[in-house]
Amino acid sequence: MTDETDIKMIVAMVRPDKLGDVKQSLAEVGAPSLTVTNVSGRGSQPAKKGQWRGEEYVVDLHQKVKIETVVADIPAEDVVEAIAEGAHTGEKGDGKIFVLPVDDAYQVRTGKTGPEAV
Repeated sequence: MTDETDIKMIVAMVRPDKLGDVKQSLAEVGAPSLTVTNVSGRGSQPAKKGQWRGEEYVVDLHQKVKIETVVADIPAEDVVEAIAEGAHTGEKGDGKIFVLPVDDAYQVRTGKTGPEAV
């Protein structure tokens, strides 16, 4: 296993309706590999009040899509810009992007490690 690499994991939480735009933006910068998970979260986006069968309720956990991608040969900054461009609406609740260092990677099928495994 390698000690020091430039492998980065980019994790983004965005609106579900912006997933198509984010996927297209990532493909344009050469980072088409990603993992998508449906999540709920609370941030600066205001809670919504609703009524069902005469009872009022508050929804403060909003549906989001969590996108994870790992890059080694593409600058993480380019990937962050692509996600931000695809997810931007200018309203509260657009999401967040985090960049994390990855110590190492191992590709199960081939046995490659480090940046070659990405």
